[in-house]
Amino acid sequence: MSDTMQSLDQLSSLKVAAPEAPKYVKKVDKFGRAYATGKRKNAVARVWIKPGAGKVTVNTREVEVYFARPVLRMLIQQPLVAAARAGQYDVICTVTGGGLSGQAGAVRHGLSKALTYFEPDLRGVLKKGGFLTRDSRVVERKKYGRAKARKSFQFSKR
Repeated sequence: MSDTMQSLDQLSSLKVAAPEAPKYVKKVDKFGRAYATGKRKNAVARVWIKPGAGKVTVNTREVEVYFARPVLRMLIQQPLVAAARAGQYDVICTVTGGGLSGQAGAVRHGLSKALTYFEPDLRGVLKKGGFLTRDSRVVERKKYGRAKARKSFQFSKR
């Protein structure tokens, strides 16, 4: 027990090294693509990105055909614009479940994750923009004895 402290001054010599921030590494497959899964509501998107001319394909169709509304196309482009990589990657994705709005959100989430796997340096920019956070809001289940999840049947005294 000779290594016990005799005074508070010796306590400062016991400083614990601060843990280093985790180092993120590039994750690509043998074809040079980065893969990620994105989710929103009940929609699930599987997204692959690779360097290219900026072509976006959703379920083997062009993004303009699949997502006809400009708002949904803008939603998908947000991570690329925030990271200043618009037109530099080809995006191929398959989407299942949910509606068009949820599917667009799922593609955005998956694209953001795939970008961080391809270029780990972009993680800070995408995290600050809120693109890496999974939006966990889903439809509440219907309860028995109720008309919907929370709505009750009309009350009658007699």
